[in-house]
Amino acid sequence: MVELKKIATEQRNPNTMNIDTLSTLDMVKLINQEDHRVAEAVAEVTDKIAQAIDVIADRLSKGGRLIYCGAGTSGRLGILDAVECPPTYSTEPEMVQALMAGGYPAIFKAVEGAEDSKELGVQDMKGINFVAGDVLVGIAASGRTPYVLGCMEYAKELGAPTVSVTCCPGSVLDNFADIGIAPCPGPEVITGSTRMKSGTAQKMVLNMLSTGTMIKLGKVYGNLMVDVKPSNEKLVRRCVTIVCNATGCDDDTGTAALEACEYRPKTAIVMVLCGVSAEEAKAMLNKADGRVAKVLEK
Repeated sequence: MVELKKIATEQRNPNTMNIDTLSTLDMVKLINQEDHRVAEAVAEVTDKIAQAIDVIADRLSKGGRLIYCGAGTSGRLGILDAVECPPTYSTEPEMVQALMAGGYPAIFKAVEGAEDSKELGVQDMKGINFVAGDVLVGIAASGRTPYVLGCMEYAKELGAPTVSVTCCPGSVLDNFADIGIAPCPGPEVITGSTRMKSGTAQKMVLNMLSTGTMIKLGKVYGNLMVDVKPSNEKLVRRCVTIVCNATGCDDDTGTAALEACEYRPKTAIVMVLCGVSAEEAKAMLNKADGRVAKVLEK
């Protein structure tokens, strides 16, 4: 195992050596200055992110699942991304899932030693019946977390594609994965506190992975989330706005179309633009793989 002191995320930041002596405002400005490095680091690995999106979208289009795995902050970021997919894109909960070292209790409180067990990773993978048709994204800022490596090794044994999201280029996970995504935002403001710049970089990458995948699956029209699930009052109103923006119709027309198709924005858009019934719109979308743009090409 690589010595901790040699890992990029464990290095001491020369720009923040005296942060404990600064005024509150200067402290905040310094943290913000360091955060500017994150987007630049992510920009350097966009080619890898794009490769991963293509692989993930292909697997999901064939009935596979996207599985995140991680420990600590990295694990929680995976959970955050996974749980947002159903309300935003009406995906089934099983399509995008996240495994966390230590399980449910570890979401709220650290479970001692859970991240140090490869065997626990394998056990959790078997617990969700991970198969070769799925895709695994292992998240670990240091690129060395045994739990994540255990998950990755199991996925590889089955022949499933693997993606790593680390902040240490050349790390064990970065080299082991089929696609290694490793933005390097530099040493943390507080040495080793990878919930800061590293966590932000990982969140940006995960945003791109899930969003890019959903776009490729036809769940976005223009830049509108046309598969949003209207699970609360705000989202019900958003559905109306989406239909109006996509078609140029007024609120009453958009609302009427949505009410006729169980508040499915995709269907309502096709209804309004093509002048068809809800059933006809659904059939047209089915023939076009659920893609509004493809329906409108004809």
